[in-house]
Amino acid sequence: MATAAPRRRRSLAAALRRYGWSYLFVLPTFSLFVVFTLLPVVQGLVLSLQNARVTGGEFIGLANFETLAADPVFVQALGNTILYATVVVAAQITLALIVASLIQPLGTRAHVFYRALFYLPLVNSAILVAMVWRWIFNANPFGLANTALGVIGLGPFLWIGSSDQALIAVILSAVLTIPGGGVVLYSAAMGSLPRELYEAADLDGASWFSKWRHITVPLLRPTTLYLLVIYTILAFQLFERVYIMTNGGGPNNATITIVQLIYSTAFQFGRYGLASAMAVVLFVMALGVALVQFRSLRSDVEY
Repeated sequence: MATAAPRRRRSLAAALRRYGWSYLFVLPTFSLFVVFTLLPVVQGLVLSLQNARVTGGEFIGLANFETLAADPVFVQALGNTILYATVVVAAQITLALIVASLIQPLGTRAHVFYRALFYLPLVNSAILVAMVWRWIFNANPFGLANTALGVIGLGPFLWIGSSDQALIAVILSAVLTIPGGGVVLYSAAMGSLPRELYEAADLDGASWFSKWRHITVPLLRPTTLYLLVIYTILAFQLFERVYIMTNGGGPNNATITIVQLIYSTAFQFGRYGLASAMAVVLFVMALGVALVQFRSLRSDVEY
């Protein structure tokens, strides 16, 4: 035990002498990370324990979290966020996998064309996309959704003008948008899967669905895990779509989400401590879900 510590110090000093210069290349990026990411996160944690406002604040411990637990608006925002994330993430993963599977048997030129076709809409502004969906789900009979449903004798529906239908409209606006990033990643991952497994399945007389279910889907677990974590975090951060489509969570807070509530609490009412507590809850929730996803879908094998 007495010689273990000096031995570790010598090995650390040798490693620094040999590789220390390489850390100089990482230092600029690490410095930006500390200043613009790590320090704001720490400051947010500190503010969540204070009654912080524009004019200052004082330490109040966990009082902000107790206020959130008794706040029906925050509870509703939490439920809306979880419901939106659950439905939208499941739909996006499924749609991306199905579309990529349909593209896979095509030729190389078709792969390039369809990957670009599905990915290019991602470069559009999220605000512009939300404005288009607001027009589609307009409550008047001339909205595109009501017009299309009127052809088959349905509607008109109030959509974003109704407390009961507004959240459904927001969810549909996300579900009906093909996730281009997921399609590209799944398509690229399918192209790198070992063909020997499919050839062996062909010799056994396996159907295309059996090969897709028992070979393709299991081998795509690393890609599925990555998309699942990324899409879940993005779903938890829902803001622009709700802000534009429903005027900030209306009607009657039917579509309010945690990020929307953080924005209004901090920048409209000036209660920075309470808003920081909401952000901490969101962070813990996203971290917990990500850990569960990693534990259930992690794989030591990649192709």
